[in-house]
Amino acid sequence: MRNPLDPAKLNTALENVHRAGMPGVFAEVRDGDQVWRGAAGVADLATGRPVTADMRHRVGSITKTFTAAAVLQQVESGQIGLDAPIGRYLPKLVPGARGDAITVRMLINHTSGLAEFLSYAYPSLKPFPVLADTTPQSLDDHRHTRFDPIELIELGVTAPAFSAPGGTPGLYSNTNYLLLGQLLEHVTGTTAEKYVTQNVIERAGLQDTEFPDGPAFNGPRSQAYESWFGMIEPPRDFSVFDMSYAWLAASLVSTVADLNRFYGSLFAGEIVSPSSLAEMRRTVRVLSQEMKIIDYGLGLYPMETPGGTFWGHGGTVWGSGALAMTSADGQRQMSVAVNMQRWNRLDSTGAPRPHPIDDALAALYSVAMCGER
Repeated sequence: MRNPLDPAKLNTALENVHRAGMPGVFAEVRDGDQVWRGAAGVADLATGRPVTADMRHRVGSITKTFTAAAVLQQVESGQIGLDAPIGRYLPKLVPGARGDAITVRMLINHTSGLAEFLSYAYPSLKPFPVLADTTPQSLDDHRHTRFDPIELIELGVTAPAFSAPGGTPGLYSNTNYLLLGQLLEHVTGTTAEKYVTQNVIERAGLQDTEFPDGPAFNGPRSQAYESWFGMIEPPRDFSVFDMSYAWLAASLVSTVADLNRFYGSLFAGEIVSPSSLAEMRRTVRVLSQEMKIIDYGLGLYPMETPGGTFWGHGGTVWGSGALAMTSADGQRQMSVAVNMQRWNRLDSTGAPRPHPIDDALAALYSVAMCGER
């Protein structure tokens, strides 16, 4: 059961996230025609400049829903076969038997078996973007590095496979979505960013969502504080960072209002057809980057709550995080953005230790989605 929006509870829950240690948090929640927006904390620790609910923000892997929708548009037009082998379109990038076995669907739902390129060293740029070896210095060194998606794809394709194509659980791998970006460019004859902008972002009427063409982006924004599991102390600002390493997997900038508008349009059948949306909601078991088994569809995943099933995506990049969820009927929506990442320190086994921010965010999500807590 979902209760009506309670602005007082939402404001309190938002403030509690800040009190738990998050520098700044901002959100928008919708229930039908009722809209609540709020912000708590600071956008800049040095100056005390406050966060505001209209700030533009890197939304990380929420980009994947946009990319998946763009590919499904091309499926609807007959330019791409959802269950066609990727080798039919990109034989040089995924050659041989593997290219014949991995389908477009397997790329979108992460059952291709392809490795995560972020687990392997980029030529001459060790140890970045290898997540396990990333250091504060390596992040600083590559704020302005421009990565080539073809070379990143090659890292993922030539690395040892996680599993046979189509096997479950699949592996959440950004390699898949870089390939989808190349697929879009192959069939549309334009850049993937331009296609997604014209056919997804503009179709949804989004005014503040874009793929930045460099390390910085315009408009009101917060600093982005990366803690890197306590190894960067105090957390360092990485709001200026070239996101080419994430490209069609995780490089969008948006606002909480635009994210709600996008997912509302998607579930209203305004971005892809009802049959394509049904495909997006067909889930398989996937091993997430947090090493947990999750249900994952085509650029969407579900979150079960006492208020029902919500669909959407989360995202994280250096210093920035976001989560956007909507009920299947599109009536209740939540988008939340935070300006610090990897706040949990690690225990002796390398597992993240609990942090008060975790519980505070869970409470905020509960109030936003269900009106409870």
